[in-house]
Amino acid sequence: MDFGNQTVIVTGGTGALGRAVVGALLSAGARCRVPYVVDAEAAAFPHKDRVDLVGHCELTSEADVARLYEGVTDLWASIHIAGGFAMGSVADTDKEGMLHMLNMNFVTCYLCCHAAVQGFGPSGGRIVNIAARPGLEPRLGAGMAAYAASKAAVAAFTQALAAEVAGRGILVNAVAPSIIDTPANRAAMPKAGHAAWPKPEEIAATIAFLASPDNKVTTGGVVPVPGRT
Repeated sequence: MDFGNQTVIVTGGTGALGRAVVGALLSAGARCRVPYVVDAEAAAFPHKDRVDLVGHCELTSEADVARLYEGVTDLWASIHIAGGFAMGSVADTDKEGMLHMLNMNFVTCYLCCHAAVQGFGPSGGRIVNIAARPGLEPRLGAGMAAYAASKAAVAAFTQALAAEVAGRGILVNAVAPSIIDTPANRAAMPKAGHAAWPKPEEIAATIAFLASPDNKVTTGGVVPVPGRT
């Protein structure tokens, strides 16, 4: 893959999956712009000297999202990894908790897609969103129904948007991981079968292809990346 100095915005780029994605993009010649909220994550970001970091960017804010995309005149791809997870039964999850999941996972994705579609030039571009396995297989969302619903919204939105912009050269896809093999997830589930979980670098390879100029025909896909689970 060759991104040829094309600009790619990666939300959630300072997280475990985001770091792998940004690393893959930089290796392929991309220029990356990465928003962050937490100063400590930005300070520990291994690629901080090679990317354009946009600080204190709250992606549920239309003003902050506009600031993230402002001045990017050569946007090629927009990758939306930012999101969150919370367990909780429906009985124990109130309106605030439900909206928190929707805001973190769907609203951030929607606002960034909105900005990206406006920002792409006449040659089009690529969008990659992050759904999740429970968003495709809702029965796996027992005990995390608000999260599953928020990721199902991302999956449905991805397919609808792909059809909407099909005539503009914009290809829109999502990936749907299962539990990702990160230190935090291992710590949270120490007895789980970690070897079966997909690695960030493995998921990043799929995301990078979908965002690349090499992807010429794939759009409207929600690609499962469950590892061996």
